[in-house]
Amino acid sequence: MTADHQRRYPLGACDLAPIWRTGATLMVVVKDLKKRFGETEALKGVSFEVEPGTVLGVLGPNGAGKTTTVRILTTLLKPDSGTAEIEGIDVIANPAQARARIGLTGQYAAVDERLTGFENLQLIGRFFHMRKSIAEQRAHELLDQFRLDQAADRVVKTYSGGMRRRLDIAMSLIARPSVLFLDEPTTGLDPRSRQEMWEVIENLVAKGTTTLLTTQYLEEAERLADRIVVIDHGTVIAEGTAGELKAQSGGQRVEVTLSDASQLDRVTPALSEFQIDGTHESIDVDALTVTIPVTTTDRLVPAVVRRLDSVGIDVADVVVRRPTLDDVFFELTGKPAEADEDSGDQRGEQ
Repeated sequence: MTADHQRRYPLGACDLAPIWRTGATLMVVVKDLKKRFGETEALKGVSFEVEPGTVLGVLGPNGAGKTTTVRILTTLLKPDSGTAEIEGIDVIANPAQARARIGLTGQYAAVDERLTGFENLQLIGRFFHMRKSIAEQRAHELLDQFRLDQAADRVVKTYSGGMRRRLDIAMSLIARPSVLFLDEPTTGLDPRSRQEMWEVIENLVAKGTTTLLTTQYLEEAERLADRIVVIDHGTVIAEGTAGELKAQSGGQRVEVTLSDASQLDRVTPALSEFQIDGTHESIDVDALTVTIPVTTTDRLVPAVVRRLDSVGIDVADVVVRRPTLDDVFFELTGKPAEADEDSGDQRGEQ
């Protein structure tokens, strides 16, 4: 058994009792988690909840605190303060019971390349003290579920990146966990493999798997997550559905492109009746555009064209821009979600 397997599945015989549902309303509850590495505050009081059968997307750049949070929830790291529960079980006070209810897939596929796909799964099943026949049966079930049955007897070093990630998730599901933690599961994958991984996750969710997904990819969070928590510098800075977060960013905007840069300053005063009170326009001199947050987009384009024409402003184009999660994240943090950030901890805590 590899050291990596022992790290990911640190269970003993006492942990192998049947996993019973507690009937708790919430599957994951995190309250005011704090963690410091030397001079660096990785977490400054993170709190959130995950409801049964849903996906919570934890979104943020490198160094934001996503992985540190996951490591605490999966009992791999102790916080300095705060609480975390899985199905009502305190992960700090009762780590063995908590581990029996979770599955974890990290940022890099933790598979043994010297073994076949089937042998990897069987090994983890035996590590959970399953009888050999049960471990083999479960391995075959997961190989079929993750479309790896045709490669079951191939050594993993011959697998593609996407196949390794699918096998990695299958390994985390061997003991039928209550909560699945996916820590940036599509890191390093090409676009096609990422799409395949999204389909795998969607199928798991359709079957009722409660999932916490950390990601830097806005498209991934929007597609997969029921709710999204945005973390930056160890703090939750926003939370809600993708639609709610977009609404917080100022909603929809109208973008006006002119033919003459000298008229850019006249656009906002002319369109004040359409603009949301208290918001500010964005002017791009090079592109000759003015972007204004608006209260409604119903029949907005012809109304804007008529208004600007009436005051003698020559318009080249008018379009309505609906906010994306990219807009939300940039407005909240001042940087794109994929931007690298030095976490201040050389051991890779994020």
